[in-house]
Amino acid sequence: MNWKKKLYKQKSYSLLFLVFLLIFACNNKTEKTSRVASLPFYKDATFTPYWLDAGSDEAKEFHKIPDYSLTNQEGVTVTSETFKDKIYVADFFFTTCPGICPKMTANMSILQEEFKDDDEILLLSHSVTPKIDSVAALKDYAIAKNVNSSKWHLVTGERKTIYDLGRQAYFVEEDLGEPKTEDDFLHTENFVLIDKNKHIRGIYNGLNKTSVQQLIADIKTLKKDN
Repeated sequence: MNWKKKLYKQKSYSLLFLVFLLIFACNNKTEKTSRVASLPFYKDATFTPYWLDAGSDEAKEFHKIPDYSLTNQEGVTVTSETFKDKIYVADFFFTTCPGICPKMTANMSILQEEFKDDDEILLLSHSVTPKIDSVAALKDYAIAKNVNSSKWHLVTGERKTIYDLGRQAYFVEEDLGEPKTEDDFLHTENFVLIDKNKHIRGIYNGLNKTSVQQLIADIKTLKKDN
């Protein structure tokens, strides 16, 4: 009978050892990091990377998000000054969207949670149906999606202002060789990373959780670089 007891003990120790390894592995997952030590700059819809010194004269004259005036879910005016000395992520959505927007909003919520205690990081979602998405509609959406208004601005305003920002400032939409007119609907899944000096520093698929994790890593890299 002794050999049976010994065998039982050996199996028990082996099982405990495997459990320990699993716990150790779970607690030591490698956090996703940026692929580069410093993020590139972008200036047009091709998203060709430009490697510049953040403090250089060339960087200071590089493409920037222009000034604008929009209104958020609290009825507060949002301008480029709102994001002064802030890193932020911008996207374009609408509250009645049944397709990609709910998933984009869910992934923006991941960013909100990740940086909830970081005052340097903000989120900016532009409505592409501003006539429908009034301040009241945005407020209802914000409540339904647990949006923190001090962290995440859902904005409405003049349609032309929003569409010009999307296509000519953030370059969120590929025209696929067919230039869009003001009447064409703007619909994109892209998230755009903007630094403290209003420069574009990355574009990400807002539907893809791996891409969102890369965005989180790049934000952390950008914080060190700014």
